[in-house]
Amino acid sequence: MIYREAGEFKTSYAQDSQTFPIRFDRIAYYALLVVAFCVMPFVIDDYWANAVFVPFLIYAIAALGLNVLTGYCGQVSLGSGGFMAVGAYSCYKLMTTFPDVSIILHVIIAGVITAIVGALFGLPSLRIKGFYLAVATLAAQFFLVWLFNKVPWFYNHAASGQISAPERTVLGIAVTGANTAAWAKYLVCLTFAFVSAWMVRNLTRGSVGRQWMAIRDMDIAAEIIGVNPLRAKLSAFAISSFLIGLAGALFFSVYLGAVEVGESFGINKSFLILFMVIIGGLGSVFGSFAGAAFLVLLPVLLKNVLVGHLGWATDLAAHIELMIVGALIIIFLIAEPHGMTQLWRIAKEKLRLWPFPH
Repeated sequence: MIYREAGEFKTSYAQDSQTFPIRFDRIAYYALLVVAFCVMPFVIDDYWANAVFVPFLIYAIAALGLNVLTGYCGQVSLGSGGFMAVGAYSCYKLMTTFPDVSIILHVIIAGVITAIVGALFGLPSLRIKGFYLAVATLAAQFFLVWLFNKVPWFYNHAASGQISAPERTVLGIAVTGANTAAWAKYLVCLTFAFVSAWMVRNLTRGSVGRQWMAIRDMDIAAEIIGVNPLRAKLSAFAISSFLIGLAGALFFSVYLGAVEVGESFGINKSFLILFMVIIGGLGSVFGSFAGAAFLVLLPVLLKNVLVGHLGWATDLAAHIELMIVGALIIIFLIAEPHGMTQLWRIAKEKLRLWPFPH
């Protein structure tokens, strides 16, 4: 077996605290990046981009954001769909108001606007927590959806109430609009997902992440040892909302191109992102990607197998999907609360010790 630490000696603190301390993991990680950035754009087609890779990357960013808040800081949130709507509508207003500015900058500014909104709705976390905080964020979800539905300024007084992304380019290549190539959509979303994961990984390994985890584990003890709960909780809400806002902006502009707030960013979207975090694993960057991959691939698999090959009705396949997801959530919450991340961690530990007993 090549999955070993034998002979890999650490001679500095930097080596000892590497994200991937085993050489095999580092090689696999860099190989995955090379394939993702240098190979996939040349082989991807419209179906794989629109059905699998682009939604997977966008949902992975949203799951990363919720994981920052819920997994690392311990603050329960059911308002992810509403914050995605803030990112989407902010991006739309920026695209139509400043047509000459790069779409990349629009997406980032939309994330910043969402961070400010998220921090404002995070203020109740200073007084309440647990179930009551979940209800407060749920109220934010309904309020934001109602706001974007009832104020015509947000959708430029369109008769349909729908927002549509105008065509925008990056380096002369269309990344929004009807003429966007599959590989361009994929590369834009992949770049944002990579930078988001890198940012979250570094934040959670530093002093900011330690403050979040101290608040999560025992907020009273954290305050006694000098952690500022105001700064820690609001920073978690801001970073979380920033990432979810990025996901909402990309979901609207790059992926769908046209959205209606009630259908695209309703309460079901908040629960979907929460399920990704639960199944993937709380407090884990890998878990965010694993949960997003699972819940994006599951409906595609069921549609191809049950509907395409077995001839089942589409609504029946959708109901079976809900049953599978619900059963998996119950199983993970009871048998393995740390989700797919813990299963992957156990598998790696067994590989490191094989063939010796564990």
